[in-house]
Amino acid sequence: MNDILPLLSDPSAWAALAMLTIMEVVLGIDNLIFITILTNKLPENQRANARRIGIGAALLLRLGLVALVFVIVQLSEPVFMAFGQGFSWRDLILVGGGLFLVWKATKEIHHNVDPDPGPDVFNGGTAAMANVGAVIGQILLLDLVFSVDSIITAVGMTPHIPIIIAAMIITVAVMLIAATPLANFVHANPSVVILMLGFLMMIGMVLIAEGFGAHVPKGYLYAAMAFSAVVEALNLMARRARRKRSPVPAPTAEPRMPVQR
Repeated sequence: MNDILPLLSDPSAWAALAMLTIMEVVLGIDNLIFITILTNKLPENQRANARRIGIGAALLLRLGLVALVFVIVQLSEPVFMAFGQGFSWRDLILVGGGLFLVWKATKEIHHNVDPDPGPDVFNGGTAAMANVGAVIGQILLLDLVFSVDSIITAVGMTPHIPIIIAAMIITVAVMLIAATPLANFVHANPSVVILMLGFLMMIGMVLIAEGFGAHVPKGYLYAAMAFSAVVEALNLMARRARRKRSPVPAPTAEPRMPVQR
C-alpha cells in the first residue's frame, strides 16, 4: 500500500498506466480473435460461459506471471546457440506459440472450406462438438505466449508492478465487454471467420519470425489487419445492399387441373 499511494498523485504514473493499457488492449485483439473462433464452435448455450471462464482464467494466469516478473524478464537471456544465433526461452515460447497458431488456423480454415472435413481429432469430435475444457485449455495456452511477451514489454515501459497489474485488469474488463458482441457478429457473418483465421495465421508467422530474431513492427501487422477489416466491411455492406435491391420472387400459382366435362 505504501508503494501504491505515491503513484496515485504522480502524473507520470497515470500516463504510464494509460499507455500501458492501450498497448495491452491492442495486443489483446489477437487473443480476443482466437477466443471468438474457439468459443463459437461450442453449443450456443455454452459459449458465453466459456468466454467468461477463459478470459477470467487468462487474467489469473497473467497475474501469476506478474508475480514471477523477474523470472519472466530473464527469459530473454540466450540459453543456447543455433545457426549462429542465440535463442532464449522467450524465443522458444514465441516460436512454439506461432507454430500452434499457424497449425490451428490452417486446420480451422480446412474445416470451414472443405464440404467433408472429417472428424476434428484435437477436440474429440466434429468441429461443432468442441469440448469446453479443450477450448479453455487452448485459450490459456495461447494467452501464456502473449503474456510472456507483453509482460517483458510492460516492464520496459514502467518498473511499477501495480501499474502493470492495473493495466491488465482494465484490459481483461474490456475483453469481457467486447467478447460477446464480437462473437455474435462473427456468428451472424460466416465470411468474417475466414478473415479472422487469416489474421491468426499472420500473427502466428510474426511470432515465429520474432522468435528467430526478425523484429516485425506491430504497426505493419495491425495496419494490414485494419485494411482487411475495412475491405470485408465494404463487402458486407455491398451484400446487404444487393439483398435489399433484389425483388422478392412472386409466389408461383399452382397449376389448375382441367375440368372434366
